[in-house]
Amino acid sequence: MSGQSLLVPGKLSPTRSVPASIPRPEYVGKEGPSPYTGSEVQDAETIERMRIAGRIAAQAMAEAASRIAPGVTTDELDRVAHEFLCDHGAYPSTLGYRGFPKSLCASVNEVICHGIPDSTVLRDGDIVNLDVTAYIGGVHGDTNATYLCGEVDDESRLLVERTRESLNRAIKAVKPGRRINIIGRVIESYAKRFGYGVVRDFTGHGINSSFHSGLIVPHYDSPHHTTEIKPGMTFTIEPMLTLGTHEYDMWEDGWTVVTKDRKRTAQFEHTLVVTETGAEILTLP
Repeated sequence: MSGQSLLVPGKLSPTRSVPASIPRPEYVGKEGPSPYTGSEVQDAETIERMRIAGRIAAQAMAEAASRIAPGVTTDELDRVAHEFLCDHGAYPSTLGYRGFPKSLCASVNEVICHGIPDSTVLRDGDIVNLDVTAYIGGVHGDTNATYLCGEVDDESRLLVERTRESLNRAIKAVKPGRRINIIGRVIESYAKRFGYGVVRDFTGHGINSSFHSGLIVPHYDSPHHTTEIKPGMTFTIEPMLTLGTHEYDMWEDGWTVVTKDRKRTAQFEHTLVVTETGAEILTLP
């Protein structure tokens, strides 16, 4: 495994502004979002709007990812995604969500999720996850992926490749009539082949007009999550696999989640809609 030193918090830049003409999610400026009370099954018109949101999120993430290189700060990646989203009439869903101060999450090496972009400089051999969500047309599209920065060691590279594959396998397992826990069963079964940990306390989620609707999509084999998968349901799958334990610590910022043993971790995410025969990915560029 890479011998990189562990991360420490960097310095935050000022909050980026969003043009007043771009509609905000209802939670902006509040402590938290209002509870979602609608259905997990969406109508065709809502799904079409989610295709637009998902596509913009994926394009913004790709634009930011194209700048990943040794010497670049995670704050610069945030700037690129923020400007792309605003230029396309979308609000960065993370900005102001429960007080989150930036327009994407940038989680480097041992950071499982929710890393806050700051003055941290990427180094040769790092792996970095970018998590971007776009709000436009009254709905959200949420996606993330883990990228290699420079020359990355084989152990980390394989972790990234296999985490992507675990998501692909989970998407293929989505079928109407199955239970939602089939997703975690497939991911955990695959991860166990390589001795990887599967993060349990951070999950996929329902998404629509609400960033997080209340539907939970675990990435481990859970006997307690037995919601039936139905056509028209929209949710994310976003497995987080680790080179060691699935247990974690939280930084003092209340957001940044790191592996307890400080070993590396990778994550991939798509927003999906369930079809009559499987699942359609809504977050393709």
